[in-house]
Amino acid sequence: MHLPLSGFRVISAEQYGAGPYGTMFLAQMGAEVIKIEPPGKQGADGRRVGAGDTARAVGPHFLREGESTYFQSFNLNKRSLTLDLGSEQGQGILRKLAATCDVVANNMRGDLPARLGLDYASLKDVNPAIVCAHLSAYGRDNARAKWPGYDYLMQAEAGYCQMTGEPGGDPQRMGLSMVDFITGTIFCIGLLGALVDAQRSGKGRDVDTDLLSAAVHQTSYPALWYMNHGDETQRTPRSAHPTATPSQMFKAADGWMFVMCQLPKFWDILLERLGREDLRADPRFASNALRLQNRAVLTELLDAHFSQQPMAHWQELLAGFVPVAPVYELGAALDNPWLEEIGMRDRVAHPDNPDLQVLASPLKFDGKRPPNRAAPLLGADSDALLEQLGYGPEEIDSLRANGVI
Repeated sequence: MHLPLSGFRVISAEQYGAGPYGTMFLAQMGAEVIKIEPPGKQGADGRRVGAGDTARAVGPHFLREGESTYFQSFNLNKRSLTLDLGSEQGQGILRKLAATCDVVANNMRGDLPARLGLDYASLKDVNPAIVCAHLSAYGRDNARAKWPGYDYLMQAEAGYCQMTGEPGGDPQRMGLSMVDFITGTIFCIGLLGALVDAQRSGKGRDVDTDLLSAAVHQTSYPALWYMNHGDETQRTPRSAHPTATPSQMFKAADGWMFVMCQLPKFWDILLERLGREDLRADPRFASNALRLQNRAVLTELLDAHFSQQPMAHWQELLAGFVPVAPVYELGAALDNPWLEEIGMRDRVAHPDNPDLQVLASPLKFDGKRPPNRAAPLLGADSDALLEQLGYGPEEIDSLRANGVI
């Protein structure tokens, strides 16, 4: 399968979630993504302390000691090079490697890329076309550059927690680290845009994004409603849409489901499929504005109807006519046969599990999802990559003994 980024080489000094999530898309699209990880320091017992991406140690599930299942979520298709970027020899290796690459990416704290030689100013002399992509918590060019930060903090500061949950309840974060994921995606988009220009012009550049900027950007239309009209979007019962009705969760006989009449035609189709012409004739529901005004009454009436049958009945009746979905628990969502039908579940061979189950890429090229391979063991590619740069076996052994790799 010919993939669109085949032949491109990416160095990524990355850890944890947001950055690795973005660069995994590059790796799945065929780029050679070389993941730089700290070799750690020699402990009193002879073992290395602080080695590798911190995600390798995130429990509770492990393939072996220091190799978590969590790590596989963000690092499929990559290679691993251990390298001490704080050492003079490590910087020499980085610069030699950058001369052979198209991109250097990182998701470090904002003050670190320049210090560790990962920005365009540091690398343009060895590769004028290099693209240096940066993902930080708050950016590299402001008073918060040295601040550490995580997804949950961004959900709090960008207003997500106050917008999530039932009216009158405590603030709630989203169940997944969606700010990490969208920032990693934006990071990937900016990186690819700069790469396209570098391929045409021969000149690279820095490209930045940060968790807080991405989180705020995702407030989208509620942001514009507030900035232009002073309208501050509030929580709604049943996770309902702020303006369209009925567009919310309802109770079926065996659980919850989400029905979305985002357009007037779906309200008409819903009533037709349910055989509820009485609701069409009810003046309280004659328009979306009136339905919104009388949402509590409408919810009660539709709950009474939907609670007569299980979700499967309503999905069979409405699917393809009205937007509808079951509200699954995570296990049911992942065991949904539809995921197998569309190829969103995949299996890869890992040294400790020859049938490791992973998620497939959400992208398709020529109608096919790109292939996956397991995330690399720590430092699995160090020797091979250094040999490509001209280091001999004795030099590599010396670098390892000195803690450079």
